[in-house]
Amino acid sequence: MEILVTGGNGFVGRHVVAALQRRGDSVRVLALPTEDTRWLEERGVAIHRGDIRDREALIAPTQGVDGVLHLAAMMDVWRPMADYHAVNVTGTENVCRAALAAGARRLVHMSSSSVYGVGLGRPADEGFPLTPFPDPYPITKAAGDVLVQRMIAEDRLPAVIVRPDQIFGPGDALHFGQMADRLRAGRAIVVGSGDNALPFVYVTDAVQGLLLALDHERALGRAYNITSDGPLTQQQLLDAIAHEIGARPPRLHIPYRALYAAGYAAERLATLVPSSRRPPITRLGVAFFGTDNRYVIDRARRQLGYAPRVALREGVRLAAAWYRQRDRELPAREPAPARVGEEVNT
Repeated sequence: MEILVTGGNGFVGRHVVAALQRRGDSVRVLALPTEDTRWLEERGVAIHRGDIRDREALIAPTQGVDGVLHLAAMMDVWRPMADYHAVNVTGTENVCRAALAAGARRLVHMSSSSVYGVGLGRPADEGFPLTPFPDPYPITKAAGDVLVQRMIAEDRLPAVIVRPDQIFGPGDALHFGQMADRLRAGRAIVVGSGDNALPFVYVTDAVQGLLLALDHERALGRAYNITSDGPLTQQQLLDAIAHEIGARPPRLHIPYRALYAAGYAAERLATLVPSSRRPPITRLGVAFFGTDNRYVIDRARRQLGYAPRVALREGVRLAAAWYRQRDRELPAREPAPARVGEEVNT
């Protein structure tokens, strides 16, 4: 098949591209004009330069494709809601309409488990209401999810929605890398008791879910949660990372409410100093790391044959091996500042 991947030069995108090529698909990627795409070019991937916010820029990349995997999204930057909306909602609509116009047989939209909110009280299945945390990323990811649902119903968009948990693995400098940096620097903390389940999924399992959604006829028009079999608690995850990188596990517990208040104050302060970097602590980060969140994957198991293959502890071992190798290849650098839960998901 001929497959277009938006966001194909990112952490998850590179794993998706590699998986598509291994099974014999022809892959093209939409990349921003300023992106370094040498990794893709070395693998024979066709590069189209453009921005999903520009509808005209999507005409050429979508011509003649059989499927579209839409991974591109704005995340982990301190930008106003309008900027997030332009990428995660309007940009998503542009990709969907371009795929429709080009006659693509399938579009897979990578949403996020963050669309359900945090501290849900019970495991969430795909029918759970979308009540995202009041932060630009989850709000606009939920709006993009709803938009795709509406286009499936009203425009006969041949789409599938995949809602993965927080994806980690080799190449994840943003999330796994920063957690490991804080542990190595002795600056990691535990939010509250640490007994809450954290929503993480290893990258190859997330890719498995995306490709099943691309291929399976029964998936058309549906949404699927994709996550691991057995979640780890916050304390267990941090302890596992610390063990694998040779750092001390965190033992400092700070009450949830105190950190949440600190996140609010940091966000207010950040509005006075324009920057694209998130504050060192945010309410979303505290809520993500400090609340219990679990998701049901029965639909994906039953309808797609999805089965998580990498247990989270094994995923931590594999990601830590990449992290240690990366550090051997990079020049010495200052430890990352202490941060509580940077952006969640994709």
